[in-house]
Amino acid sequence: MSGHTLFSANLLLAYAAYFVGTASPGPSNLAIMSIAANNGRKAALAFAAGVISGSMFWASVATVGISAALIAYSHFIVAIKIFGGVYLLWLAFKSGRTALSSTAASTSNADRPATLKGLYAKGVLLHLTNPKAVLVWVSIVALSSNSAGSTHGAVIPGCAIIGTLVFSGYALLFSIDSARRIYKRTRRVLEGCLAVVFGIAGARLLAWSST
Repeated sequence: MSGHTLFSANLLLAYAAYFVGTASPGPSNLAIMSIAANNGRKAALAFAAGVISGSMFWASVATVGISAALIAYSHFIVAIKIFGGVYLLWLAFKSGRTALSSTAASTSNADRPATLKGLYAKGVLLHLTNPKAVLVWVSIVALSSNSAGSTHGAVIPGCAIIGTLVFSGYALLFSIDSARRIYKRTRRVLEGCLAVVFGIAGARLLAWSST
């Protein structure tokens, strides 16, 4: 993979689109922020690693062209939508319960996964149950294409670096003491926002599956 290929105009456009998508506030970033503030750096990094892995899975699917077949197979996509919608609504319920609790410790200790592997698996599951991730990666692969189709090999490693920096950055930033103090003061508001985001995303997926 040459430097010219890595920094071609098409790839830079794809990288920019991926950066905007990953850095913008959304369920994954809000979840990482919450885990970092409540459970610390290692827990947030484990969850972030799961999110990145899920993103790279859909990246691989899109790059090899399987995504078109998955999109065409409507029953498979509907199943993902339903499962993802229910999962997001469950996360919304948990975040809402945390927002309504009088102290963060009573909820976070009860819900804390036993191992970092559990957090990693939750991060993977959150991204794999998002059918929009398939469509996003189809767009990114299309943006990175050139007449020879030779830039696809640079999409995944480049976006993997961007995703690692963005998601790990959120995990590191919100695990420092000052950020955690701010989070604790505004915990109910932030957890309430997280519940709303998860709830809207889950409801939209379930509504989407019925269309």
